[in-house]
Amino acid sequence: MRKSLFLILAVCLSMNVMAENAYTLVLDPGHGGKDAGAVGRFSKEKDLNLKLALKVGKLINEQYPDVKVVYTRSTDVFIPLQQRADIANKSNADLFMSIHANSAESRAAKGVETFILGTEKMEQNLDVAMRENAVMKLEADYKTTYQGFDPNSIDSYIMFELMQNSHMDQSLQFATQVQDRFVGQLNRSDRGVRQAAFWVLLKTACPSVLFEMGFISNPDEEKFLNQDASMNKMAQTLVDAFGAYTHKQKARLETTKTEPQNNDKSAVKDENETKTSRKRDENDPDIQAPAKETKEPAKETISPSEKETKAPVEMQNAEKKLYYAVQICASREPLEPDDPRLRGIEYGCIKVGEWYKYYTAAHTDRAHVASSQQQLKPRYPDCWIIKFEK
Repeated sequence: MRKSLFLILAVCLSMNVMAENAYTLVLDPGHGGKDAGAVGRFSKEKDLNLKLALKVGKLINEQYPDVKVVYTRSTDVFIPLQQRADIANKSNADLFMSIHANSAESRAAKGVETFILGTEKMEQNLDVAMRENAVMKLEADYKTTYQGFDPNSIDSYIMFELMQNSHMDQSLQFATQVQDRFVGQLNRSDRGVRQAAFWVLLKTACPSVLFEMGFISNPDEEKFLNQDASMNKMAQTLVDAFGAYTHKQKARLETTKTEPQNNDKSAVKDENETKTSRKRDENDPDIQAPAKETKEPAKETISPSEKETKAPVEMQNAEKKLYYAVQICASREPLEPDDPRLRGIEYGCIKVGEWYKYYTAAHTDRAHVASSQQQLKPRYPDCWIIKFEK
């Protein structure tokens, strides 16, 4: 009897550990309830979004049983934009995918596109962002909830330029996997991976994308999107993209732990490939060794490769430790020490791709860093925890 109880307890404990360590994917079927989204000749976007999201979730459960799937909605209900992001954040999501169908004045517009948060070519994609963000106006007192943001005012979108997303690299990797597979496997028209100012992506504290499955305003595409066979193929393609993305993330982490850190030639090669191909692998900030933290504002930004050339040989051979830190902001240009985002705080900086990433509170104890993160959130609402070896 005691052995049986012990076994039951052990199984329960192991299941709890698995649950805590499970990879969490949040699927966000856009629109819903009183918000129909785009409307075609015989179908509504909200229904297509939900149908595809549920199929993707079912396939993930079957093919990746260790992945926890969370839906922002699983029925035809209205969910505010901010609440969608809150669901992801409260679930400690590892990846967020918002699923949509597109619309345009021209009935000839067609193809798939995948968005990540960003302001590059913002004017070009502003109409899409305005249309998706406009749903917040269906909420009572939306100006209070969204801090005065007006989805129809161009001036409101300036704030997106000041609030860089820490997960851009990973978001870009997943978006590229999605886009490449829809174009290569399903032969869909390629509208590319784009950046846009979507509120739901801004407020989601994990790698996140917004996927547009096609144009409901195009008669041929609307017919395609409403076929069960098409839905099944699209769902499996998204699952394939998910599998390739997570596999690459895992492989990159394992490679970083096992390979020496002084392979400068391959690093240069990877960087060159990033600039010349859309199928690029950005360096993951979770696995980069940042510059040494300083008590005074850093006057010099040292990239990982530069640091390695300056470090003594005996230090390179020393046993590495796992560190955690709070990333507070990122910028395409180096920040001045008196920049308001850095003023009055001890920080370090690493350069990853085109981005200068600033962090603080580095420590070997994650709980210690998590406590620091909570203290920093009033000043840096979007700060997040990174980890690295050095």
